[in-house]
Amino acid sequence: MTRAEKLDFLIQYLSKKSDIPTDYNDKWRLFRSLVNIREPDPIGEEFLKVQDEFLKEEIALKGVTDIKTLKPVQNNLYIFKGDITTLNSQAIVNAANSKMLGCFYPCHGCIDNAIHTYAGVQLRLECYKIMSEQCYDEPVGSAKITGAYNLPSEYIIHTVGPVVNTFLTKKHCEQLKSCYKSCLELADKYSIKSIAFCCISTGEFHFPNKKAAEIAVKTVKDHISQTGSKIKVIFNVFKETDYDIYRKLLLEN
Repeated sequence: MTRAEKLDFLIQYLSKKSDIPTDYNDKWRLFRSLVNIREPDPIGEEFLKVQDEFLKEEIALKGVTDIKTLKPVQNNLYIFKGDITTLNSQAIVNAANSKMLGCFYPCHGCIDNAIHTYAGVQLRLECYKIMSEQCYDEPVGSAKITGAYNLPSEYIIHTVGPVVNTFLTKKHCEQLKSCYKSCLELADKYSIKSIAFCCISTGEFHFPNKKAAEIAVKTVKDHISQTGSKIKVIFNVFKETDYDIYRKLLLEN
């Protein structure tokens, strides 16, 4: 099957309708919307086979970046400006919500939505299994680890950052610090050699970017210093302003 034919198959499987857009971009948005709203129910092997082939092709077309091609700003500390779903590090960090099931809003711009979209529906199924066994929402500042499925990485570490609705507090800062510590501790537990952090809480959760970066860099450096870890840490940014903030922090400290 061609990419378009695979997309048609996936849409028909999910929607049970034959009326499919003819434009490829419209097809993609419909497929993405359908997987975004899909509940974590069992799904057939045929769907998974076609979905996995399709998503791997889509990620390859976007272009995969291997961390071996990145130049460290400091020893084992990197900055990557780009799409975290295309980054080949052993683990990437997802900024999740407390339900830990991904974003259910069709085509939403958050990183949680993007990661679940490109990883495939298996990710929501695994997250559902974890949360069903836990029986309560994930606390702010903690983390869970899953497979990465169709992403170039091996693992996804999901963490729930603090939401800043009005003004920043000391508690918010401690919670964000806990996010980074929890992720690094999980990485150590699973002998992960490289991890890419997104800018946790700075998007939909409104944590001030500069302060968040300061907490991220200090927490990572403290962890490495205290544990003697050799883990490679990539600070993944999407905006030029965040790139400038991280670069300045790493060059000056």
